[in-house]
Amino acid sequence: MSRQSESIRLILFFSRYVSLQTWDEIGMFDREIALYQKYQERGIKISFLTYGDKRELQYSPRIPVIEILCNVWWKWGLPGRVYAALTPILHASAIKKADVIKTNQMSGADIALRAARMWNKPLIARCGYMFSDHVAYQYGDGSSHARKARKLEQHVFKSADRIIVTTDQMQADIESRLPDCHEKIDVIPNYVETDRFFHIDKKKECDILFIGRLSNQKNPTAFLEAVKKIKAQVVMIGNGPLEKELKEKYENMNGRLEWKGNVPNIKLPDYMNISKLFVLPSHYEGHPKTLIEAMSCGMPVIGADSPGIREVIRHGENGWLCGTDADSISQAIQHLLENPDLAQRLGDNARQFVLQNYALEDIVEKELKVIKKVAMVEN
Repeated sequence: MSRQSESIRLILFFSRYVSLQTWDEIGMFDREIALYQKYQERGIKISFLTYGDKRELQYSPRIPVIEILCNVWWKWGLPGRVYAALTPILHASAIKKADVIKTNQMSGADIALRAARMWNKPLIARCGYMFSDHVAYQYGDGSSHARKARKLEQHVFKSADRIIVTTDQMQADIESRLPDCHEKIDVIPNYVETDRFFHIDKKKECDILFIGRLSNQKNPTAFLEAVKKIKAQVVMIGNGPLEKELKEKYENMNGRLEWKGNVPNIKLPDYMNISKLFVLPSHYEGHPKTLIEAMSCGMPVIGADSPGIREVIRHGENGWLCGTDADSISQAIQHLLENPDLAQRLGDNARQFVLQNYALEDIVEKELKVIKKVAMVEN
């Protein structure tokens, strides 16, 4: 039976062991909640099911219209694995009222699937990157971790009512592995709050901006080797497992390199608007949010010619592609620094590309169509 869309209740299952506090600590809170605040404005009732303990409830004043479901049992909550296993039962009351369950990423999607099956609810499996490929890169393609990740993906994709992926390549990857899933895949890219990420004409205090986790995937070592060869001011935003090693090796490059650590997403436009170039040299990405946010600010962007990035950057039109090695990255940076007219044109085109493809309002409408279809509601 169909219903009016204003009556839809949606529960977002967070990635395994991720909480609102996690989002806040890594500076992602404001970015991540933006989509769901727009849902609320359209009458959708939202619940966040997280892996945090009762301290999650301190975020209620910041998201007063979103229900927070968290690990409130005992002083510091149940042990993580126990809570994950029991989640469909512990939060049964809220889950039974829901019309749709949605995952945030593939990690932990098995818990959402179990809840959907237990309480007969439709499931939207959303993933921003291919989880099994990410695990295979970390642990090796033949590792037990990779095999488990592939098994999880197949199980969730086969069982979900709809699948949301962020790129055409992800859709093609899933269809090559699971052809029967073709009819239930929707490609909906990540969004940008274009009214927050826009160009402001400011003095350029920084030449090159890097934003990302300091991990092998993001390729920060090659980036730092590349900028070592260039007389330029560099700002590094982010932290991660390579942070200590990189700081010890590169220090501050004789005053040319600043380490900023994690910066809240809401403050990133400030850094983007005082920087000449944005560089993302990753070995692979899903649909990189910081890249499209930099483009939304009208920044000339350089990205590695690797999965995820090459689907966003059109070489010579809205950005510049390079290899993942230090020499290639260095040459690309030097080329754009020495050709400011080209850099300006790329930045202008980048802003228009984002407005046409990734504006938050447009992404909201695309996701709402999927949610309504799954919940079988009237427009």
